[in-house]
Amino acid sequence: MSYSKSMNDEVVCKPSALRHGVAEADILKAIDGYLYDGPVDGDVNKRLLPGFDKNNNLLEIMYNIISENRINVFHVKARRALMALLDK
Repeated sequence: MSYSKSMNDEVVCKPSALRHGVAEADILKAIDGYLYDGPVDGDVNKRLLPGFDKNNNLLEIMYNIISENRINVFHVKARRALMALLDK
């Protein structure tokens, strides 16, 4: 199952998601306009969702689905290497 955000969804940001200094508002902005949503190789419970924050920094967001309208974001980091994926 992939994630399709709607206005009623709840995004839970674990403390580990904020560890690299990305603000929760930037995480939510990136989720609102995500570029891709797919499973992480080797783990069906983890998903990768890259998106841009309010300053157009590309964020690597890792999450899992808690329920139909709720996700758990556990890792967020700005990743320049992901930009190469967008060129493909």
